[in-house]
Amino acid sequence: MSLQDDKDSTRRRKPATSPEGKPSARARRKPPSGDVGRALRSAYREVVEEDIPPEMIDLLGKLG
Repeated sequence: MSLQDDKDSTRRRKPATSPEGKPSARARRKPPSGDVGRALRSAYREVVEEDIPPEMIDLLGKLG
């Protein structure tokens, strides 16, 4: 048994229910609403549509 195995064996996932039988905080979380995904797609779209600054084009030209 290696040191890594020892570390892994001490890590345990928390159960979905508490010892009293009530759902844990992890189990009570609301399902994702999609707001984060929409915000990320919007930010990505804005970045893709941005113009490339002339300084960056000059630098890329020097590399090639």
